[in-house]
Amino acid sequence: MPDDVSKRGSQDRRRINVNQDYELRNWALKFGVSPEALRKAVQEVGDSADNVERHLKAQARRDL
Repeated sequence: MPDDVSKRGSQDRRRINVNQDYELRNWALKFGVSPEALRKAVQEVGDSADNVERHLKAQARRDL
């Protein structure tokens, strides 16, 4: 689902738009990953921030 910058609200805040540089940078910082890793996670599980966070945490556990 693309990010609509004209709409402000909770649903839009829980979606990651990797095509917006500022969003990619901010979400990558929040999750402590590179922008490339964030793009890959969004490709794998979709743009839901909750799903991406769970995916990245599970991936970090597997990498230990």
